[in-house]
This record gives sequence, structure tokens and C-alpha cells, in this order.
Amino acid sequence: MKPLRILIADDHEMVRRGLQSVLATQPGWEVCGEAITGRDAVELAERLRPDILILDIAMPELNGLEVARRLHRSLSRCQILILTMHESEELVRDVLAAGARGYVLKNDAGRVLVQAIQTLSRGKPYFTSQVAEIVLDCYLAPADLAESGTTGEGLTTREREIVQLVTEGRSNKEAAENLKISVRTVETHRANLMRKLRLRSASELTRWAIRNHIIEP
Repeated sequence: MKPLRILIADDHEMVRRGLQSVLATQPGWEVCGEAITGRDAVELAERLRPDILILDIAMPELNGLEVARRLHRSLSRCQILILTMHESEELVRDVLAAGARGYVLKNDAGRVLVQAIQTLSRGKPYFTSQVAEIVLDCYLAPADLAESGTTGEGLTTREREIVQLVTEGRSNKEAAENLKISVRTVETHRANLMRKLRLRSASELTRWAIRNHIIEP
């Protein structure tokens, strides 16, 4: 039987080790790779084409939501399982919109991770009980679209990349080198995203990024 190939994407070594130890007990399961940044996760997933991607939200260079958005488009058969400490309604909405089919809190991982992966491997979604309640609430009471501008839904892919790099402490020049674009283009995107988010300073942008789980405090 073809092995179930799993890619782990988390920037904490102890978390990756813990996941490895759990997954290693399952016959027919294979950890095909590990990523420690969001960009690594996208590149490895597109090269290795895993069946399951276990993905943290707060990843350096490219956050988990952006990774999920990109891979949902390019690798539609890869089932994405979000593994995170956060469970806000806003984040759950964003995760579902990004294309992830599973959501497990790290505190529950030791108890439900195997079941979650088994469920996803059969093409069915999986949510821990707390998250399932939030998903139901989201379905019964959809968000007011008029508020979407403050959540980042109106940002382009490039603008979300720049938010991540800038709030991680990169200068405009460093962001330009990372994205292979000009400094002037970074400055233009930065001005546009500040206007869309209705923010006035770098500190406000950093607080917004923390609140939306793009970076960790």
C-alpha cells in the first residue's frame, strides 16, 4: 500500500520532534520532510507533494495562513492540518477561507493528532471540539463583510508578504531583497496596505500583525 506522506512545518524544534515521535508509531505513515519557515513549507510541499501538511500559523518569513492559501491553489490534493495554540473565531474563519480542512489545538495534539490525520486522509475535515463550536458559530452567524478591510482580507498577496517581513523587523531594503523587487515597490505596497488597514505607524502595524497571528509577540 502506498505510504501516507506527511510534511511537518513548525519553527519550534521540540514541536517537530514531538510530532515525529507520534507519527513514527503509525504503520504506513512517512514524514517526508520538515520546514522551519513558511517559504520552506511552500517550496518543500510543491517539490515533495505530501498527502498531509501539518502547519503552524505563526511561521517566520511567511505565515501559515499565506502558506495555506498558496498550497490550496497549487496542491489541491494536499490536506492541510493547522496545528496552533490559538482558537479565536476570526482566526478560524481565516483558516477555513485559506483552504485548510483540519484544525487542532497544540494542547490537544497528543490526544487527537492521529485521529485528525486519519480523518483528513479519507478526505473529510477534522476539528477539535472547541474549534468545531467556533466553526458552527461562523456558519450560523457569518461575519459582517463591511468589517473585512480591518482583517486583511483586502490585502494582496504581495502586501501580506510585506506585512510579515516588516513586522519581523526587516528594513524596506531587506524586504526588497527577500522578495526580489525594488525598494520603491516595497514602499508603495507598504503605503497601500497601511491605507487599507487604516493604520498610521509601524507600531500599529506590528500590533495588527500580532492580533491576526501573522507574527508572535
